[in-house]
Amino acid sequence: MKTTLKGRYEANKGATAVSTLAVNAGDVRIKASMTDATFIRGPSLNGLALSVEKPGAFILDYHLPANDVRFQFMNSVRLMDKTVNLTYIHAQGSNRTTLDGSVAFNPSDKVNVSYTFGEPSACKVKYVYAHGELGRTVLEPCYDVSKNTWDFAVTRKFEEGDSLKATYHTSTNNLDLEWCRDPKDSGSFKDTGRGRILGTKPLPSLRVAFSEVRRKESRMRVMLELQNSKIQPSSQLKQVF
Repeated sequence: MKTTLKGRYEANKGATAVSTLAVNAGDVRIKASMTDATFIRGPSLNGLALSVEKPGAFILDYHLPANDVRFQFMNSVRLMDKTVNLTYIHAQGSNRTTLDGSVAFNPSDKVNVSYTFGEPSACKVKYVYAHGELGRTVLEPCYDVSKNTWDFAVTRKFEEGDSLKATYHTSTNNLDLEWCRDPKDSGSFKDTGRGRILGTKPLPSLRVAFSEVRRKESRMRVMLELQNSKIQPSSQLKQVF
């Protein structure tokens, strides 16, 4: 039996701390997640969620405070010599159902179509292209049919586990910038430059935006040293028993 413990601190979302405990029991994975709201005023059900998952088959999520259940089922079919991956998602609380299908024409090209039933309905079509032999540069244009808008995302992966993703939303003229680190010898780290970069007019260059994210990481390292803690802001640490 394998147990995994993850911790995450999101400074840009109201300083929220999230902990997740997952246990692999045969083919099924059982997971419990909780936030600081679960303990801040004594033990409670606030921020507590339970999940049962069989990878590649189904996921059942239960959010205790809202008494809300979310079902997700995955399967695949062969169509014209291509494998089509299908996902069915139903959220009982909002009474919304989403059908998602994706097909990879080759290792570099993939198309995803998602349709959500309900009010309002939504339909999105996304194309994913991985450039180069190693696929380190990924282009993801996405068209929202219901809103008639486009989103464009570019991800660049680096050798040491770093990745930089920039997403431009044409509907709001906003730019999101996300930098992730996932080195093999330590826990993963994710930071966003969304707070400063989106409020900059005109939009900064990619070099300036990346420098802003690196500056925020340096500030977090100083905070880590002062607190003498093993949990970093906006980080996700993994411990396997």
